[in-house]
Amino acid sequence: MDEALKARIEQKIKSDHAVLFMKGTRHMPACGFSAQVVGILDEYMSNYTTVNVLTDPAVRQGIKEFSDWPTIPQLYVKGEFVGGCDIIKGMFDSGDLDTTLGIKRGEVSPPELEVSESAAKALAAALEGDDECIRLTIDASFRNDLALGPKNAEDVSVERRGLTFVFDRTSARRANGVRIDCVETPDGPAFKIDNPNAPPQVQALSPTELKAKLDGGAVEVFDVRTDRERAICEISPSKMLDDEAMAYISDLDLETPLVFYCHHGIRSAQAAEHFVSQGFRNVFNLSGGIAAWASDVDPEMPQY
Repeated sequence: MDEALKARIEQKIKSDHAVLFMKGTRHMPACGFSAQVVGILDEYMSNYTTVNVLTDPAVRQGIKEFSDWPTIPQLYVKGEFVGGCDIIKGMFDSGDLDTTLGIKRGEVSPPELEVSESAAKALAAALEGDDECIRLTIDASFRNDLALGPKNAEDVSVERRGLTFVFDRTSARRANGVRIDCVETPDGPAFKIDNPNAPPQVQALSPTELKAKLDGGAVEVFDVRTDRERAICEISPSKMLDDEAMAYISDLDLETPLVFYCHHGIRSAQAAEHFVSQGFRNVFNLSGGIAAWASDVDPEMPQY
């Protein structure tokens, strides 16, 4: 292994008590195995270091050589390699992870939970048995799953409006301040869950909404298409998302509104997710891409 790369990896490993090399970030894991290990570590610690190997191909391959371990994620504690997902899960189940981390899992306080009257009525109507509870699961990306079922031994429970809500320990840590409501949608009533703990997400932006933002002048717009596509048409003003633009964005305030677009909105969605993972809090993806812009805002724009 290249000595410079080896030194970089050693520096990362020694940067914190626990360091997880993973795909994605702590709040946006990019694979199920990384998400599982994040969920386990969240049981023990509010702060630990993660290294997103997807943003650094050299580290992604180098850490496998360094640890002589073929897969990601990989956990290091106190500078020592512990293992991958299956090993971490086994140590968690056996209690050995408590010893390795030097931390014992503490009690989890029931989260503060607000349930609207309409949501309570809808949930009560859905319950079928006396032993059923309403289970709210919140994963590492703060996606919510509302389901019915019995309470498990380690669940954390909360009583609201005569209903029992249960959470696994990790979800309970992520649920403080959650509000559950029932709202009308074009497809009928649906549950709406607001979580103040959720990290920023990529926001969809319609062509007309982008036009209004451009008219206001307080937005940075980036084109993630190829040079050939940009030569056919472009939204003005916008910058090509090249190395120069990447460096430019890195110097911006994290509150700066960023908008990304491509032909139909697929490639730009991936770019937008990347900048959310870098800490930017106002990130938008143009819905339908430049094709929708041509249809809704500039019908004289050349299309392809």
